[in-house]
Amino acid sequence: MTYVTELVRQVLESLLRNKLRSFLTMAGIAWGITSIVLIVAMGDGFKEGQRNNTKSLGENLVILFGGRTELQAGGERAGRRIRLNYSDVENIRREAYDVKLVAGELEGNVRATSPFNSGSFDVSGVEAHFTQIRNIPIDEGRFFTEEEERAGRRVCIIGTDVRKQLFGTRPEVNGTTVAINTIPYRIIGVMANKDQNSNYSGLDEKKIWLPYTTMVRDVPPPQRYYVPGYLDEILYQPRTLDRYEETQLQVKKIIGRAHGFSPLDKSALGIWDTVEDQKQVDGIFDSMTVFLAFIGFVTLSLGGIGVMNIMLVTVSERTREIGLRKALGATRLRILIDFLVEGCVLSFTSGIVGWAIAFGLSSALKLVKMPDMFPGLPVSMVTTVAAFGTLTVIAIVSALYPAWRAASLTPVEALRYER
Repeated sequence: MTYVTELVRQVLESLLRNKLRSFLTMAGIAWGITSIVLIVAMGDGFKEGQRNNTKSLGENLVILFGGRTELQAGGERAGRRIRLNYSDVENIRREAYDVKLVAGELEGNVRATSPFNSGSFDVSGVEAHFTQIRNIPIDEGRFFTEEEERAGRRVCIIGTDVRKQLFGTRPEVNGTTVAINTIPYRIIGVMANKDQNSNYSGLDEKKIWLPYTTMVRDVPPPQRYYVPGYLDEILYQPRTLDRYEETQLQVKKIIGRAHGFSPLDKSALGIWDTVEDQKQVDGIFDSMTVFLAFIGFVTLSLGGIGVMNIMLVTVSERTREIGLRKALGATRLRILIDFLVEGCVLSFTSGIVGWAIAFGLSSALKLVKMPDMFPGLPVSMVTTVAAFGTLTVIAIVSALYPAWRAASLTPVEALRYER
């Protein structure tokens, strides 16, 4: 305990002996740590924001669209138009063991009329389990059930923009009847407000959702597209992300067999793979974070040079003291440890101050409403450990040479030293 107390006293005396020099050195270290922590946190924040943006559609979602073949297969010519069918959904559900959930979607446009107003809106016909794949938050009421979907009930869910258009600010909407293409439908659910920055067929808040069987009967697709079971999109979730590429190939083989195209034909199906997109975005932000963190590392290294400089000056100022201590029996190892620890204490004190500044800024941002695309600056334990691990290396390297120089002095030359 006496040794620790003495060491703390020596460090404080050294810092207070040259206040400005010590402050500037500590400021360099503190700013380096603050830079590294905030830069990495910024990258993590943008990645989290991108994940939130993707989740506004659905998590781990793959969306398939009909395309046009560019390879000949099975005796069929290239250039054929591929139109997705509900039988493809049934085949995937039955055969694709790597698919967790799959659903079809039929799109259209309708004229909806309430007792107060009317408008033209996009409409989607989907199955009851669609909300397990796509993020459709319900504020009032509920989504339709499997029984209602199988029976083709005339029920609907409306988006918040549809509600505003048809009902204005009137509070009682759920249970109201609206006319969709002059056919009466009962509203059983109203969507919650939703921040959505990406979509494939329009914003959800501007849509009306119908049971798939009901829409096939009441709002069939245009005649030029119509075949029994026609779909605009097929959506699925892989059972595990470790095999999402194998799952995609499995699905393409199933659809390709039914429509006579090769699973290697990249144009036969349009694919929006949010899993792959997320990996690419993460890679971009990781590369940017590494580059900016390297700049922070350079700043921290310059602070380490400042520590080395101040420690060399300290050794010079305390040369006669070192000689006296050695004459009284202090070993080289004791002198080496004393100055090494002094340099490390200087560095880590500065580092803690820098980390506290970064953490304070991160905590302050949590009190402010941030957009989903950038939810804040999350300072994780991994970031903290990495920052202080880097600081440890720089602190030891910076303090080691001055400490070794102090320990190498002989008592005679140290006592004869004059400034």
